Amino acid sequence: MDPMESIKATFFQECEELLGDLETGLLALEAGEGDEDTVNAIFRAVHSVKGGAGAFGLDDLVGFAHVFETSLDMMRSGQLQPDAANVAILLRAGDILADLVAAAQGGPDIDRDRRGASLRELESLTGGPDQSDAEADNDGDIAGDEIEGLEFTPAMISLDGGEPQAEESDGPSGWRISFRPASDMYAKANDAALLLRELERLGPCRTITDTSGLPALDDLDPEASYLVWTVELSANVGRDAVEEVFEFVEDDCELSIEPLSGASLSGEAPDSGGSPDVSELLKRVQAEAPDIPVDVPDDPDPEPAAEQKTVKPSDDPAKKAAISLAPPATIRVDLDRVDRLIDLVGELVINQAMLAERVNENIGEKDNSLVSMALDDLEQLTREIQDSCMAIRAQPVKSVFQRMPRLVRETAAMVKKKVRLVTEGEGTEVDKTVIERLTEPLTHMVRNAIDHGLETPADRAAAGKPEEGVVRLAAMHRSGRIVLEISDDGRGINRDRVRQKAIERGIIEAEAKLSNEEIDNLIFAPGFSTADEVTDVSGRGVGMDVVKRSIQALGGRLSINSTPGEGSVFTMSLPLTLAVLDGMVVNSGEQTLVVPLTAIMESLQPRPENIKQIGSAGTVLQVRDQYVPLIDIGLKLGYRTNRLNPSDGVAILVETEGGGKAALLLDEIRGQRQVVIKSLEQNYRRVEGIAAATIMGDGRVALILDVDAVIASKSLNPASQTPQLAKAS
Repeated sequence: MDPMESIKATFFQECEELLGDLETGLLALEAGEGDEDTVNAIFRAVHSVKGGAGAFGLDDLVGFAHVFETSLDMMRSGQLQPDAANVAILLRAGDILADLVAAAQGGPDIDRDRRGASLRELESLTGGPDQSDAEADNDGDIAGDEIEGLEFTPAMISLDGGEPQAEESDGPSGWRISFRPASDMYAKANDAALLLRELERLGPCRTITDTSGLPALDDLDPEASYLVWTVELSANVGRDAVEEVFEFVEDDCELSIEPLSGASLSGEAPDSGGSPDVSELLKRVQAEAPDIPVDVPDDPDPEPAAEQKTVKPSDDPAKKAAISLAPPATIRVDLDRVDRLIDLVGELVINQAMLAERVNENIGEKDNSLVSMALDDLEQLTREIQDSCMAIRAQPVKSVFQRMPRLVRETAAMVKKKVRLVTEGEGTEVDKTVIERLTEPLTHMVRNAIDHGLETPADRAAAGKPEEGVVRLAAMHRSGRIVLEISDDGRGINRDRVRQKAIERGIIEAEAKLSNEEIDNLIFAPGFSTADEVTDVSGRGVGMDVVKRSIQALGGRLSINSTPGEGSVFTMSLPLTLAVLDGMVVNSGEQTLVVPLTAIMESLQPRPENIKQIGSAGTVLQVRDQYVPLIDIGLKLGYRTNRLNPSDGVAILVETEGGGKAALLLDEIRGQRQVVIKSLEQNYRRVEGIAAATIMGDGRVALILDVDAVIASKSLNPASQTPQLAKAS
């Protein structure tokens, strides 16, 4: 792979994170929760995108980001207030910036009219177009302030060691500041250009940049620091004001702050100790890279500058504590490598189980056996390795939630509704594979909540509700699974209308008698829609059925709770990971099954007096003060044709995600075990009542029960299930 393409791919990965930070910061400002640090974080995100884009010649992205950055810079300096109207403009600009990044990656081209409209909005905040942009466009070159780390507002800065063309300050007061950044300063995302800009806010500045320490291009270390700046600040300000500019970087640079003695800089640069001057450097650049246009000035006559005074790191314990709170070091690893590691650890778990099975067959039950003790240690170590690997893949759902605010804004604008999105539990972690497959279902459900769930502002006002509707997106851990809730405070499901539409589309018969729950679930039927006309948002009958299939493919469940006039809540329950599962290994009809441990409440031996017959086929089991259905798993899945005598088997009391309970009648329980999940649908085909499969220690395939599907199904046809399950196992 081309090294530049690799670097470019890394840039786009960082852009995704930066755009997420940008969205989060702007939403905080919109909610009135932002502060100066929030504005600075937003500015850094846009600045970083712009700097990287400039390195790859992405001119459209650079130009837009520059205007965006100018608006944010004015907000940082207090010239622009973060009120609702201004933040709304910045949010739209953030959407355009994201589209430009996507287009730079090879995505669809952005609508030029939308880009132009957003630019005009930003320019209205800054007072007009940026002249430097116009000049850059005319020249066809990237302006110097578009290069990361060399961004300056127009100032009296000389790169050739010559006399800066500016008038002397008449005031006798001022400071001479000289600083040499260390590499750590840039590693902590600080920028020397921003420090120079802050100094200019204090008063007129004349700046000399010493580039004599730059090595030849072949010897250049991209992570090293070579430049030194000397600034003459002609302003009647206190030393504290100057020190405040360097407050967060003083331990990461050599800094000298001295009162002006009346002498001007006169083009002086710090003593380079015999290093080549700028002219020699530019000549060397021209010789090594003849394609780069370089204007080599006449040799200046440099004079030695005043000796610098180095400010040593502070001994203040509070500052040392602040330094120690730096974010932990991280590395960026290709996801395929992590997936390969997960697969290998899964095979390790299977082989460990096989080894334990073979050893137990040969040595029997010898508790004092050193081999048995070693196998127990190996099992524990294998589990810890697997848990650690799962933790590597675990990511917060924030990456998915961050995409929803823009979706809400765009959908609300299309249907002309006022909508506010509320998110909770963004830090809830789940396996990356699950996260990647959550985006599409969540997108459909949020759009559905806005289009069908929320009323128009006029209808809400007539119903005594605020004109602004609320869509809530929440994530939480519950019983070893992740639960996502998408709710709205709208009109709720109109069951009469849903039933009528289902009859018109031939989904149900006109005389069918359905419960409220069954009517609500009709919205998941393929081709169902209550929209009277097709729009860009809805009406094609595609969406909620896709959501249900996607959730089921992840081993999850989707339920609805709707109250007319108050709103609806859609609840998705998903496994934390698609790789491993803690389960109870059981036998039923000479077949081995695995029941997910998260669904099991208790196990018990049924007594004849606690078993009651209801009708000709129904059987219930009394568990203390309540009756639950007793389901013979072997009979239901077609493993046998005759009922198992409850007194000869064992019952496992299970609970569904919706709170329903049932007792599963089995032949025996073999024990608890962590198993590696293998997709049955990908390797064979979907089987009703079965969630997945696994490989046991004896090499046999065991099926993992889908408890919710088993309980919810009225009847699984044994004749049709037997060949499927027999072939699958």
